[in-house]
Amino acid sequence: MLYHFILPLQEYVSFLRLFQYISFRSAYAALTALLIVLVFGNMMIRWLKRLRFGEEIRKLGPETHKAKAGTPTMGGFIILIAVFVSIALWGNFFNHYLVTLIAATVLLGALGFIDDYIKSVKKRKDGIPARVKFATQVLIASAAVLVIYILPSSERHLTTLFVPFINEAILDMGYLWLVFSVFVIVSFSNAVNLTDGLDGLAIGTVSIVFVSLAIMTYLTGHSKIAAYLRIPYIPESAELTVFLSALIGASLGYLWFNSNPASVFMGDTGALALGGIIGTVAVMIKKEFFLVIVGGVFVIEALSVVIQVASFKLRGKRVFKMAPIHHHFELSGWPEQKVVVRMWILGIILAILGLSSLKIL
Repeated sequence: MLYHFILPLQEYVSFLRLFQYISFRSAYAALTALLIVLVFGNMMIRWLKRLRFGEEIRKLGPETHKAKAGTPTMGGFIILIAVFVSIALWGNFFNHYLVTLIAATVLLGALGFIDDYIKSVKKRKDGIPARVKFATQVLIASAAVLVIYILPSSERHLTTLFVPFINEAILDMGYLWLVFSVFVIVSFSNAVNLTDGLDGLAIGTVSIVFVSLAIMTYLTGHSKIAAYLRIPYIPESAELTVFLSALIGASLGYLWFNSNPASVFMGDTGALALGGIIGTVAVMIKKEFFLVIVGGVFVIEALSVVIQVASFKLRGKRVFKMAPIHHHFELSGWPEQKVVVRMWILGIILAILGLSSLKIL
């Protein structure tokens, strides 16, 4: 909201013209969110402990994880609060893509919070029934997609499909785009949730993806750069850079507390929301398949679960020692910290590969 108070004053104070620039507001949104998490993180963790929001460790998990039982969960709440405070200061709320993204984040975060509450406080390990949770995710994603469809930033590119390394739309999906977009959002919301199993794994990998998407939202929202790179120009997407920058700052601050040994876990409160943000932004800026590359770690984690379940049901045999695949590596003798750092390295390589697709042809 600060943006809306400050901007009219630029006629009288020249310095305030900086608020016009996405780069300026993005930098300070990141810094604001980072400081909020670092300053208030310990206090919020103690608050979660007092409320007894402790993590329930599944019996089938690796033995080394049993020592983590009781570690405060719902740490995603810390990230989301920092982001919302930061974006309230630096965001332009006249941008309906930004408002849509905030609404989807709040709803998915609330769904995750309820699930975490049932698990940690009510001690019902299954939380919200899987079908109910999935149906709610689909409803939230559908609402976001409908807003994008009804109020597109660029009607020309609304239902078109782009793939990396090809600078032209390969297909106009028509109404199928609605179903496809919902699938992207729900899939990544759940994929990040599946990845959140080791200290620092999900938040570190998410941060890498946020950086990649922030670069893309800035480029996509700049008419001259988009024309030069021959990527779709989506005017409303530029403001998403501020939101993503706030997320980058909050995520790095959260990693301070979530690195091994973790003082707090993200929980579904954070995982469902952060994954949903990734999917929603990709849909908004027409980078769904770009996301498959830069978010490849999440794709691999999700596919490992699908393969494991399918193999067991069809053949009665497991492909991995345990799924998601990060547990397979643990049971193969890799220390937890090594699994996490190697996944980060893979995430960075994939991000570079994705970004290298710009201006290829």
